[in-house]
Amino acid sequence: MTKLRLAIVGAGPAGIYAADILLKAERKFDVSIDLFEQLPAPYGLVRYGVAPDHPRIKGIINALRDVLDRGDIRIFGNVRFGVDITLDDLKHHYNAVIFSTGAVEDAPLDIPGIDLDGSYGAAEFVSWFDGHPDVPRTWPLEAESIAVIGNGNVALDVARMLAKHPEDLLPTEIPANVHEGLQQSPVTDVHVFGRRGPAQVKFTPLELRELGELNDVDMILADEDFDYDEASKAAVASNKQVMVIDRVLQQWRKRETGQASRRLHLHFYAKPLEVVDDGSGKVAAFRYERTRPDGQGGVEGTGEIREVPIQALYRAVGYFGSPLPGVPFDSRHGVIPNHEGKVLHPESNERVPGVYATGWIKRGPVGLIGHTKSDAMETISHVINDQADWWTPVEPDEEAIVALLESRGVAYTDLEGWHLLDQHEIALGEPQGRARIKVVPREEMVAISRAQPSDDGTPSA
Repeated sequence: MTKLRLAIVGAGPAGIYAADILLKAERKFDVSIDLFEQLPAPYGLVRYGVAPDHPRIKGIINALRDVLDRGDIRIFGNVRFGVDITLDDLKHHYNAVIFSTGAVEDAPLDIPGIDLDGSYGAAEFVSWFDGHPDVPRTWPLEAESIAVIGNGNVALDVARMLAKHPEDLLPTEIPANVHEGLQQSPVTDVHVFGRRGPAQVKFTPLELRELGELNDVDMILADEDFDYDEASKAAVASNKQVMVIDRVLQQWRKRETGQASRRLHLHFYAKPLEVVDDGSGKVAAFRYERTRPDGQGGVEGTGEIREVPIQALYRAVGYFGSPLPGVPFDSRHGVIPNHEGKVLHPESNERVPGVYATGWIKRGPVGLIGHTKSDAMETISHVINDQADWWTPVEPDEEAIVALLESRGVAYTDLEGWHLLDQHEIALGEPQGRARIKVVPREEMVAISRAQPSDDGTPSA
């Protein structure tokens, strides 16, 4: 029987789902799958892109763990595509590759002053508070008044983490350096700005409710934002999710305010114009144009310019994919060009044999986990049916890739190593009654995963 040796680059939900779907699919050949991940630990944005106070959403890790723990998928962590292995290496050892590298960069916001000192991308901040090993251990938290630009779930995550009192994060898996950093924050006011109205927001009711549960934080809304036009009224009446969001916001409008030490302001109908310079290259204010409903569910400018004094700004206007060496890339949309997951040459639109994509690097950073599953099913169906276009590897033997990595001195981690790191993090949290405390430094993660001695000579695991 023919055997498919498949490489998947990226061990987040998209890559793990693709592997699981292929193994369970009806097919006329055997399958051997190797997952390659640049970080020492798996799970991608579920581990490093979801706020630590989201245990319900992080529950998806349990399903991903079940897939990996079956033992029919090999994982090679701490392996960087384009550095430790290349596309030519994969062609030498596999029949095909699926790229599921996600989108981890911040989408740009092209307004004057966006590069001032104190202006940040939300993705960078999320990586910091999630303990990503490749970002600095400290974060500049010196602002009393902060703006967050965006009306999606990431914007609410960022706003919540900035406004929430650090001690209320202690039951979570927040790393020690993040808790210490947040304790130094003098923040009193966090302002969230959205271009459109309350009936057109992109966040989910769950995210919104969590915002309103913050201890010692007042929710501040403006009455002028709730003079709905007919299109907004229709959206509230016809869409259950919009109806729930409207109900939550209307309840917040009735709350008494003025007693909390921190305030979270939701501003709607605000089109970003400029981040104002204080004269020394630092953020001083956020300037925007007041918009109004256009009657079609969109907005139009009013010409009224407003300004809110701030000392820091976070743009949460979306994620953006990163190019991979030797792989076609659409720099305008931040994706690998493809048709239903089959990668295409951007100039000719011709098929690139043996190369596939799934997840956000395939379709852009939109949709929830459920979309990722259907996405993977589409890609896998083509992998199965494209047998005539598979590569013919020179060394398909499963041990050949192990020998290659070892010959290059790559300190890769495997599934057993992830179990060691997982157990170590859980043990760190136990004395404090916490689910886990994340290990942040990459070298420490690798040492624990590979059961190597720590600096003081004692075993790391």
